[in-house]
Amino acid sequence: MTLKLAILDDYQSVALNIADWTPVIDAGLDITVFNDTIQDEDALVTRLEPFTILCIMRERTPFSESLLRRLPNLKLLVTTGMRNFAVNIEAATSLGITVVGTQVLAWSTTEHIWALILGIARNIVPDATRTATPDASVPWQAGRLATGLYGKTIGLIGLGRLGVSVATIAKAFGMRVTAWSQNLTAEKATEVGVEYAGSKEELLMDSDFVSLHVVLSPRSVDLISEAELKLMKKTAFLINTSRGPIVNEKALVAALRDGTIAGAALDVYDIEPLPPNSELRTLGDRVLITPHTAYVTDDTYKTFFEETVEDIVQWLAGEPVRVIN
Repeated sequence: MTLKLAILDDYQSVALNIADWTPVIDAGLDITVFNDTIQDEDALVTRLEPFTILCIMRERTPFSESLLRRLPNLKLLVTTGMRNFAVNIEAATSLGITVVGTQVLAWSTTEHIWALILGIARNIVPDATRTATPDASVPWQAGRLATGLYGKTIGLIGLGRLGVSVATIAKAFGMRVTAWSQNLTAEKATEVGVEYAGSKEELLMDSDFVSLHVVLSPRSVDLISEAELKLMKKTAFLINTSRGPIVNEKALVAALRDGTIAGAALDVYDIEPLPPNSELRTLGDRVLITPHTAYVTDDTYKTFFEETVEDIVQWLAGEPVRVIN
């Protein structure tokens, strides 16, 4: 019997080209690639029921206990990264489904965070769009003045690996760096050369840029909502590359419309892909939005899919590697 393998959510159609899948093909597996995301569980079950192996991009398609129980043929779930909060690992393990992962190259996200900060601060997209427009009536320079970084304060909510890397670059721009999180201590902040903000409220009131670097959990949902946004400076910018629900999207849209804050740069959303009717698409140069691509680079994808192939081959040999329990 031929084993069926599906690669999910390959938005850019690169999975089969960026890695050598010959070992998988030679093992006799039948590969199907899907380029879209299905939200409806019944439709997802209809699509995925025939497959024994699923290769998933981290947190694009959730795998709840309910969904996993409706996929009796599934035996191996390969996720990019070694942590995927969209997969119920405990349920998968109890159902006899092996879950394995890959490495993550963190610097690609750091690069994207700074692209967003510079992009929103210096009006890169609206300025570039105007400059490229072959219409003499379009102003050469227009819109708000760019916001410089030197001497400004960036407040980091979360000071893990990503937060520390963002802090390092901020200092190179001559910025003051403060940090706070529910677990952060003054001692830890001092160790990495960052000022400790005594509270979330203090950080928000003090910062010109606020960048989020915490994981999504029940206690981080709506960590930034209406009350928090009102504490920020009217000239401040919010940067979110962590997870959409950490910021209350409705409150953020309202704050951007009424000028509570100057702008936001976002790579993550409550619903992904971002719905066509999302209000975030209507805010003009007050937002800079990208399609959850902070980790999407050639090097990162090469690592993801080369190790995905290795994970499959090792599982077929009865010696799974990078198992997530």
